Amino acid sequence: VGPAGVLGLAGVLGLAGVLAGDSRLQPAGTPLQLDLGHTAPPGRDALNHGRGLDCREVRKHNSSEWCRFIRSNPDCRLEGGFLDYLEGVFCVFPPRLLPLAVTLYALWLLYLFIILGVTAEKFFCPNLSAISTNLKLSHNVAVFSLTSPLHGVTFLAFGNGAPDVFSAVVAFSDPRTAGLAIGAIFGAGVFVTTVVAGGIALVKPFTAASRPFLRDVIFYMVAIFLTFLVLYFGRITLGEALGYLGLYVFYVFTVVLCTWIHRRQRQEGVAPPGPWEPEMPTDAEEQETSGTNSSDYGEEYRPLLPSQETSLRILTTALSPLDYRKWRRKPWYWRLFKVFKMPVELVLLLTVPVVDPDKDDLNWKRPLNCLHMLTGPLLCVLTLKSGTYGLYQIQGVFPVWGLVILVGSALALITFITTSNEEPPKYHCVFAFLGFLASAMWINAAATELVNILRTLGIIFQLSNTVLGLTLLAWGNSIGDTFSDLTMARQGYPRMAFSACFGGIIFNILVGVGLGCLLQMTGSQPVVKLEPDSLLVWILAGALGLSLVFSFVSVPAQCFQLGKAYGICLLLYYLAFLCVALLTEFRVIHLS
Repeated sequence: VGPAGVLGLAGVLGLAGVLAGDSRLQPAGTPLQLDLGHTAPPGRDALNHGRGLDCREVRKHNSSEWCRFIRSNPDCRLEGGFLDYLEGVFCVFPPRLLPLAVTLYALWLLYLFIILGVTAEKFFCPNLSAISTNLKLSHNVAVFSLTSPLHGVTFLAFGNGAPDVFSAVVAFSDPRTAGLAIGAIFGAGVFVTTVVAGGIALVKPFTAASRPFLRDVIFYMVAIFLTFLVLYFGRITLGEALGYLGLYVFYVFTVVLCTWIHRRQRQEGVAPPGPWEPEMPTDAEEQETSGTNSSDYGEEYRPLLPSQETSLRILTTALSPLDYRKWRRKPWYWRLFKVFKMPVELVLLLTVPVVDPDKDDLNWKRPLNCLHMLTGPLLCVLTLKSGTYGLYQIQGVFPVWGLVILVGSALALITFITTSNEEPPKYHCVFAFLGFLASAMWINAAATELVNILRTLGIIFQLSNTVLGLTLLAWGNSIGDTFSDLTMARQGYPRMAFSACFGGIIFNILVGVGLGCLLQMTGSQPVVKLEPDSLLVWILAGALGLSLVFSFVSVPAQCFQLGKAYGICLLLYYLAFLCVALLTEFRVIHLS
């Protein structure tokens, strides 16, 4: 990540600080308590009065009382979000249609994961890379180039980790959903280091990059050990939260320093290329595997002679999320998935600008970029705190969103008059910052809905937040890692994909836990209490640590030659872990 990553991280820190600004108020000096396990059963008085109950108790009441219970119980209020899922499932749908409501919620949950993945891959990461380039940062320092051997542990990790971190920040913002964050971060760690890493070994056996592998596993084990201590003592202080972020900065510095030293040795002829260094794709392969929106949105075929296009044609072409030539040669399942993604891509294209430094015109689309000056800021104010700030009335007369429309329209008109279709303006780099902010707001809004709907499903099925985090949330946020890493392995870069497995989850745990807890602290409340009341939390932490120890011992024992046997062992380990976790959740395994 280097300086560009610090810039992006600073942007996420500042943005998330605003997003989490309305944490629950508590008495001065009282630590914020985050419940990571099951809530204790309520007493008889609480049951009689209907107040102070765990919201999961709703299913134990008569179906005719569900709606009144949800509306009268403070624990059933969802923080943030545009939709009240609990109100919908228990008040809007009649009890006999509960299976239909759950099915619709499950489909919406899958679509939220699609929104997170598309936004991070097509809009968030490209704009972050453009910011790095526009600030004149060398790709060897910013390590955002696909041709850099650091791509697996930085750029790909940062892109895939954005949904995880935003989900963790949103989950930590509410004590009732903190278990989702811990479950998702640890669950994704177990999933990626076993299923994804094992899948890479099964798809294409390879020789692992020894020094990067040992470095990443050691850093990750240190992060797990710190988290284990935090859970054991039941609290995290301001210094410990900053220590998480500082450890990630030190990790990035170590990666950059080690790579610089090795390159110097290769230039001096001291260290010949060895199997420990991840592969570096060629320029042609880079274009094939980069996955930016240029090939997806109709620019794969260009005319031999340049021609003057009208603004209307430029706008319609830029807003088309479908390349018809590519559509014809793709299989049916790709087309089906593309149909589901097209509405999301169209809305994102309308609201999020993308700057591409690798193109001659920097992806300058004059009519669309002028439209972005209106839609981008409007999106930000309408999604910030679920529209609370956007609907605010200035002096009780004029809404904030109306002021944004007036200012945005004026700026868009001035930009359209003073620029041309052929050449981007000198200030085009500003659109990269706008695109970064707008895509971050999209990710935050989707993550908020994701956390709320998972909590709703947990209440319906009476499941703990931890098990929902280690299963649904972890699996959903790991989709990007799974597809990108396995695709990279099939294309002949298994070492780079293997590095991404560990580089990405280091980012997730250090930044997710550190930033998520840091944003809940105030000047009078510099401590956040973590209460792992459930045995499942300890099983989760122990399983992740054990999987890392297994890889740390077995990979060097095989002389870093990873084959199908290693992959099968990891997959069996994950299945065993999942069985133990579910048996613990349903109290088949429990402490006496």
